[in-house]
Amino acid sequence: MNYDLIPSPCFVLEEAKLKRNLELLRYVQQQAGVEIICALKGFSMFSTFPMLRNYLAGATASSINEARLINEEWGTKAHSYVPAIREDEIEELIERSTHLTFNSWRQFEKFGKQAAAAGVSVGIRINPQYSEVTTDLYNPCVPGSRLGVIRAVFPDQLPAEIEGLHFHTLCENDSHTLERTLVHVEQRFGDLLQQVKWINMGGGHLITRADYDPEHLISVLKAFKAKFPHLKIIMEPGSAVGWQTGVLVSTVLDVVDAQGINVAMLDTSFSAHMPDTLEMPYKPRIIGAHQDPVAGKPTYRMGGSTCLAGDYMGDYSFDADLQEGDTIVFDDMIHYTMVKTTTFNGVNLPSIGIWKEDGTFELVRSYGYESYKDRLS
Repeated sequence: MNYDLIPSPCFVLEEAKLKRNLELLRYVQQQAGVEIICALKGFSMFSTFPMLRNYLAGATASSINEARLINEEWGTKAHSYVPAIREDEIEELIERSTHLTFNSWRQFEKFGKQAAAAGVSVGIRINPQYSEVTTDLYNPCVPGSRLGVIRAVFPDQLPAEIEGLHFHTLCENDSHTLERTLVHVEQRFGDLLQQVKWINMGGGHLITRADYDPEHLISVLKAFKAKFPHLKIIMEPGSAVGWQTGVLVSTVLDVVDAQGINVAMLDTSFSAHMPDTLEMPYKPRIIGAHQDPVAGKPTYRMGGSTCLAGDYMGDYSFDADLQEGDTIVFDDMIHYTMVKTTTFNGVNLPSIGIWKEDGTFELVRSYGYESYKDRLS
């Protein structure tokens, strides 16, 4: 990738890497006999939807706006799950969806018959009370979780309108975690699985990670299908689609001595442009840098462009001193990154571009004052 051709800051998706991920997802889909759909909450770069349509079975929405984006840019209706649905949005959500999963019995009782009468396949989200996600912020099965319904409050016989069950308890996990999770799903909800037509296993399946074993996943899914041959299985990864498909290109604007710590001040922000690095938290990889300080090498803390005191990430070592104008490239910044950007402090959003398979750069979108102003009043 020729960074001289790319504006700064800019998210750059590599077309060839996205295609590689999609080919693997399609392979799993075909071999296991399941449907894999794209979760927009993790990857919603709609300029790539024409490519995604050739590989995946559809897309899933967690809001009315995501459902509309799927309708307009994917060209199909959405699988929808909205944690709490507004009365003034239910009609449009029904119109834009093929499947609609409700988060609670109260929401189902309020809107379920209306959705079913319109021909939408209705589901309800279950909480199997088992998850191996270690960060509570991303764990939907923590005690007191508002997401999904536990078995104790289910009746023995489901209402006729409910055609599916939906669980989402993974976060960047592997097929062995799914295998252990399914044990708990079957123990608690096995009798109810006999009463429905489909099961949505949610997201968090990091199928495209290098150490993931797709053949084991295929065997797990086939074994589950053998127990419940009447069920259609749906999976909706977000991270797996955009995993390791692109970067965030930024520039050093200044280098300051912060009481003995060298800080490279960037034209991008961890708080506004890479919030997961602070929320998860995790330390993103910088291409060409040492992930941890190395004795004897120039070492820098990366400073974000907002005035939030905690808008920084450190520390990295480099083989040469950093200078104003140097390019800093953060790796793997496509999934769950573009979807979370903000204009806090009035900072511009990074541009969005695609590094094409033929070695050319396409600037898809850039942002300015109006993007900031449109969020305010």
